[in-house]
Amino acid sequence: MIASATTAGDPQHLRALQRANEVRLARAELKRRVAEGELTAADVVLESPWQAESMTVADLLISQRRWGRTRCRRFLAHATLTETKTIGSLTDRQRRMVAEQLGADHLAQQMAPTAGVPAMA
Repeated sequence: MIASATTAGDPQHLRALQRANEVRLARAELKRRVAEGELTAADVVLESPWQAESMTVADLLISQRRWGRTRCRRFLAHATLTETKTIGSLTDRQRRMVAEQLGADHLAQQMAPTAGVPAMA
């Protein structure tokens, strides 16, 4: 029975599995690039590439270095977004706000003195 289904063409469930695998691999590559600093989370939010359309904002934030669940939740609460909000469903205003906040957070992190090292006056 399975042989007859495959000879008639690709069954829909196999095409769906193949597409899901493509998206999963592309999303993993995107997260790797964000983690390594090749790409910023703000860029991903603003550009909204196809891999990130159905990805949650929380997944993207956590893929950044030094970002965990607590920091992500605080950021999303400040931005009045839920953890399940997808990047593709953000409005233009929300995209700009999130990108701006991520840029400000990144800048503040770079300018903050390292723990245990006194700040230069």
